[in-house]
Amino acid sequence: MTKKRVVMDSEQFDRSITRMACEILEKNKGIANLALIGIRTRGVPLAQRIHDKVSRIEKGHVPLGILDITLYRDDIGLRKEKPRLEKTDIPFSLDDKTVVLIDDVLFTGRTIRAAMDALIDFGRPRRIHLAVLVDRGHRELPICADIVGKDLSSSLREAVSVRLQEIDQVDEVVIEKIK
Repeated sequence: MTKKRVVMDSEQFDRSITRMACEILEKNKGIANLALIGIRTRGVPLAQRIHDKVSRIEKGHVPLGILDITLYRDDIGLRKEKPRLEKTDIPFSLDDKTVVLIDDVLFTGRTIRAAMDALIDFGRPRRIHLAVLVDRGHRELPICADIVGKDLSSSLREAVSVRLQEIDQVDEVVIEKIK
């Protein structure tokens, strides 16, 4: 039996999302030329929540997109299972925009490297920021988040899971020992 430890409950979760939305607005000085892009899978509902808070705060529209990075991963040929492609939906120009990439957990940095490669195929943003709910450390690539909901010390013998109401029927972040 694996023992899980809840490190962020639903209330802390919501406060972190609110703080992240405010930080995005502060860094960008509002919503002018701002676009939010969620990385599949769990970055998408996080991006939607941040988008909703940013739109309410500023009383304006911010473009929101979805990015599938499956074909950009550097481990695509190393995985046993066949990759499952999902839809990328970026129905606006990225040119000259400040794009905020949003994901659930920043770990090795490889997902973000793949996301930046994929993003550039859709245009030339003026700037790319990274917003993650959890930064757990252990980077393999020189990538860091601009906006972090929670910095979390973790061991390589632990798994960090973000559970979302939209997918898992609960908002929480848990750490579990890996057998």
